[in-house]
Amino acid sequence: MSYSTASLVGPVTLDDVRGAQKMLSGVARVTAMEGSRHLSQLVGAPVHLKCENLQRTGSFKLRGAYVRIAGLLPEQRAAGVVAASAGNHAQGVALASSLLGVRSTVFMPKGAPLPKISATRDYGAEVRLHGQVVDETLAAAQEYAERTGAVFIHPFDHPDVIAGQGTVGLEILEQCPEVRTVVVGIGGGGLAAGIAVALKALRPDVRIVGVQAEGAAAYPPSLAAGRPVAVEHPVTMADGIKVGRPGDVPFGIVGELVDEVRTVSEDELSTALLLCLERAKLVVEPAGASPVAALLSEPGAFEGPVVAVLSGGNVDPVLMQGVLRHGMAAQGRYLAVRLRLTDRPGALATLLGVLSVVDANVLDVSHVRTDPRLGLTEAEVELHLETKGPEHCAEVGRALREAGYPVIG
Repeated sequence: MSYSTASLVGPVTLDDVRGAQKMLSGVARVTAMEGSRHLSQLVGAPVHLKCENLQRTGSFKLRGAYVRIAGLLPEQRAAGVVAASAGNHAQGVALASSLLGVRSTVFMPKGAPLPKISATRDYGAEVRLHGQVVDETLAAAQEYAERTGAVFIHPFDHPDVIAGQGTVGLEILEQCPEVRTVVVGIGGGGLAAGIAVALKALRPDVRIVGVQAEGAAAYPPSLAAGRPVAVEHPVTMADGIKVGRPGDVPFGIVGELVDEVRTVSEDELSTALLLCLERAKLVVEPAGASPVAALLSEPGAFEGPVVAVLSGGNVDPVLMQGVLRHGMAAQGRYLAVRLRLTDRPGALATLLGVLSVVDANVLDVSHVRTDPRLGLTEAEVELHLETKGPEHCAEVGRALREAGYPVIG
């Protein structure tokens, strides 16, 4: 669905973004722009990756957080700042505050990944764990702000934050002046809004495509309704764009300046993350891989040259393991099967011999002998296999059946 870009009047201007760029000089990195041969062949036009996963703190969030905190009055700085986040915004606020000499308190959910908690502390923030979900954490941070006078730093719903994120757009034009399409993930909308302000002011012909996870896609119904609409219980592995309601400030900008908002599935996110790791040699979190997921889902829909913004690389190692396995399964490179065999010495070795002949790599074996569903001399085996693709999966299945093993799942 497309939206009009006729009027460029809004709460954030090109001058604001340029001012933010000057403020961030020497603070935020001008991140690399890397070409992707694989994606370029797929799309049929040059595709470049804007590597905000290589930004300080591992995501674009430092840009907006620094600009917001730097703009506070002296008495506001003296009161300190507070934020709520499960990861990237937390680290951005922590580092920005340390660089500016401002005391920061960051509320994080109790279940936040330990590496993100540790990194936030290392950047200088006092971390307080509260609540099981971000909404509870957010409420605690806002209560703290009201009680102490600390300034609440919103992750996306403030003009200064949007102006800071918009510096990504200025860098895109400097690094790839011939760009025709920019693809960027959308959560609350701060990054997409900032990029849109910069690009549409300087190159209104550039098409901007936002990407959301299917299970947390608040923008499509909100744009259709003409106002922010909340999605109850957003569900996605991409926690960086797992936002239930668009921000009021970015919503107006996105609705006016972003040309299209697409959604991608969890399978597509997993496949995109795996591609970034294997082909581009880049560690990217699921939210950061969402633009690549959109390119993979419908490569012919994007006019090139294309720039895909990899917004962050802060992925929990435990999540990474599961996502990579999911991505391999989505590509037909990971196969889980359950089968029954006679419970006798050497039976499992014989089964593994069949798999060896067809060159299937066994990752895990679960062997069950005691179960009401099994006969007296039966055992059930669950195998997790690494394969070479869908055709190899079919070959493995045929080999098992021909060897007399009844596959039950």
